[in-house]
Amino acid sequence: MFPKSRDPIAAIATAPGRGSVGIVRISGKGLGGLVQALCGRTLKAREATYGPFRDADDAPVDHGLALYFPAPHSFTGEDVLELQAHGGPVVLQLLLARCLAAAAETDPTTGQPRLAGLRVAQPGEFTERAFHNDKIDLAQAEAIADLIDASTEAAARSASRSLAGEFSREIHVLRDALIHLRMLVEATLDFPEEEIDFLQRDDAQGQLERLQQALARVMARARQGALLREGIKVVIAGQPNAGKSSLLNALAGAELAIVTPVAGTTRDVVAQTIQIEGVPLHVMDTAGLRDSQDEVEKIGIERAWGHIETADAVLFLHDLTRLDAPDYRAEEDRITMGLGQKLPKNIPVIDVWNKLDAAGPSTPRPGVMLSAKSGEGLDALRRRLLEVAGWQAAPEGVFIARERHVQALRRVNEHLQAAASHLAAQARLLDLLAEELRLAQNALNQITGEFTSDDLLGVIFSSFCIGK
Repeated sequence: MFPKSRDPIAAIATAPGRGSVGIVRISGKGLGGLVQALCGRTLKAREATYGPFRDADDAPVDHGLALYFPAPHSFTGEDVLELQAHGGPVVLQLLLARCLAAAAETDPTTGQPRLAGLRVAQPGEFTERAFHNDKIDLAQAEAIADLIDASTEAAARSASRSLAGEFSREIHVLRDALIHLRMLVEATLDFPEEEIDFLQRDDAQGQLERLQQALARVMARARQGALLREGIKVVIAGQPNAGKSSLLNALAGAELAIVTPVAGTTRDVVAQTIQIEGVPLHVMDTAGLRDSQDEVEKIGIERAWGHIETADAVLFLHDLTRLDAPDYRAEEDRITMGLGQKLPKNIPVIDVWNKLDAAGPSTPRPGVMLSAKSGEGLDALRRRLLEVAGWQAAPEGVFIARERHVQALRRVNEHLQAAASHLAAQARLLDLLAEELRLAQNALNQITGEFTSDDLLGVIFSSFCIGK
């Protein structure tokens, strides 16, 4: 348990700003006295009760619904009280302050504070308690934040499947198969004098191969889920007036960037998240790349190269109407050289040949030929972007996943590959085989939180909303 995690906690559980309804949530042990002070009555479990929320002078702070969830049948596994009031920021702050004050007041029936130590919750602390009290595992806890942050419908549906436990069940199936295999290896190590070869009798080789096949299927789905959550960063690069801003507007379906015939119009980065088949793509329109004496434009060009270096994919825009101009071709060669020097080899550069409508019939070129103005060729570019992103599965079959889950599964795969080599060795290196299987199980357990450092938990839950 983390420091102070046994303290009762309270927070506003709805987003900042005005709304029709706002919620103040309290979690802790023994909320009866606080319920009486705030609502003036006892509450039936899991039944909404309408009435005033009272201040210290018994005057109403507001009127609304109160719901009481006694432990362990609550989200956190502790007693939970939710006060649903009007959604004005001032009202909710008054109600939260009243909860804290009422908790510190002396209960006339006991002579003790009604709820000693009640404090404002830290980000993610309600969900953290649900995890520590075995209401959800770590993958499900992360899915809550992913559901809130989902930028596409497909990502939201996938996060909902992970929250329901689909991803966790896949991990548990792998873990159970791994434990059974470890049991066979340990039995062989513990009873070397027995005539029975446990590994051969129970087809340990076949079990390991089937485990690797099942892991490959889970890894494929996890990679797709991570793509739904994270998306990819796509940078549009090229010379001035190649049509970069027009392409961004065409992909986004809105006039986001200013488009003019004047070279150097775009001087800073214009970004927009779009979705293609539910996959989020963070598209960035950058300043035209050229030698410039304008100080402001030079800053924009430096920023453009900075974003290019951190891109997951680059759209290198060519102007079909200027290909015969010597100066233009020389600048193209310079940009191509710069991309080769600055980009890692695994970052794809897609050549996009723009202004097909103005150039007329043109020789087909490697990459994608299109017109940002008319829309011709945009579908081909969208398909190419999905291909570059690695999108393969239909959204209905994908659970949300994070990069840490994908990395953990890769470690499992590495350990299983090493285990297979030890099992297949002529001398059957059982000690090394047992160690690799143990490490593989540890990597699996990190996904659901059964073997996870406190430091990692702190990073994960600190990214949550306050009140969640």
